[in-house]
Amino acid sequence: MPSLTDTPVKTTTHDIVIVGGGLVGASLGCALAPLIKRYGWKVAIIEATPMNEAPLEESWQPSFDARASAIAEGSAQRFQQLGIWDAMQGEATPIRYIHISERGRLGATRLSAQELGVDALGHVIPNAWMGRVLHHHLKTLPVDWYCPAKVEKLVPEGGGHYLRLSDGSELRAALTVLADGGRSGLKEQLGINSRHNSYEQTALITHVGISQPHEGIAYERFTQEGPVALLPLPGQAMELIWTHPSGQEHARMALPDREFLAQLQSAFGDRVGRFTRVGKRYSYPLSLVTAEEPVRPGLAVLGNAAHALHPVAGQGFNLALRGIMDLVEALEQGEQTGLPLGDMTTLQAFEQKRARDRRNVIRFSDGLVRLFGHSLPLLPHARAAGLIGLNLVGPLRRSLARRAMGLER
Repeated sequence: MPSLTDTPVKTTTHDIVIVGGGLVGASLGCALAPLIKRYGWKVAIIEATPMNEAPLEESWQPSFDARASAIAEGSAQRFQQLGIWDAMQGEATPIRYIHISERGRLGATRLSAQELGVDALGHVIPNAWMGRVLHHHLKTLPVDWYCPAKVEKLVPEGGGHYLRLSDGSELRAALTVLADGGRSGLKEQLGINSRHNSYEQTALITHVGISQPHEGIAYERFTQEGPVALLPLPGQAMELIWTHPSGQEHARMALPDREFLAQLQSAFGDRVGRFTRVGKRYSYPLSLVTAEEPVRPGLAVLGNAAHALHPVAGQGFNLALRGIMDLVEALEQGEQTGLPLGDMTTLQAFEQKRARDRRNVIRFSDGLVRLFGHSLPLLPHARAAGLIGLNLVGPLRRSLARRAMGLER
């Protein structure tokens, strides 16, 4: 009599398998909803971390230490298209102004939502809340979840890929989408190389309390050490992203709260009043990472698995969300012209569209890092003049703002 281990595993066939159920993978699942309904596609999501099963309506009490992300106005409009922005907006703090300056210099650039004719330039939302809204919406869709589970083997084959999971499941997919943040090693397993350019910087991220209302202002302050960004949160609190030369963050991570706040006050100044409280501190090394093959037959790479950016311009997730919408649009066009899912004609058209947007965003964010990262004798004066000039030239300032908001490409 055969044992249970001798029982053959049934291989399940899907049209699309999304590897990674975080913000990028879950957003893709939601964006595919109209096509699942229209074409009867069978979609699966594989996620290694157990999901929060709490109902969306259950009281929400975010921790002071909860990580948050800046969502551009263009991304908010895309979430509106997916039918989830009303729920997501419930925990969003609007960015009504952006103030960009350099420590010790008079130059500054100011942007306002009113000037651009929008309610907000962007929104700061706790990552956990975004995930909760996305997963709650996915529960209403005919999407198969494999969670918690990891992809142990990913093999190209005729018409797609074969996947073997840690829970013993075996899947076949016409199109596999890697949205796992690049942490799983699957790109490397497939021989997809990435270009890594280290900034030799590390971001220290935490939440801080402030002594006066922030009035919806987000700050980008360039210092000799690196950029300091403050994003508005509910109440008198802000998320801090403080860039350090790699290695120098260790001492600051270990400081007592009072001394940490004193050093932050010295580096940033008094624009938000006094810093009164600091939460749990996290640190992340910063590099510009781009996958050399974002598409292959039957394969697309999205999010941080495709591109990891410096956080100075807050464009990482917003760039990923535009990629999601472009992929869905390309897949629908391919379906309408009779091409099979995963066909390279469709994926190359998608990648061609993404390449320009990605290149522009990388040039913008990377350029800011390098411009403000040099201290040549006359460069600080040129930067100050540039910030003043940008503040005076309304059309140019508004054009740059609309691009950063994801309203223009």
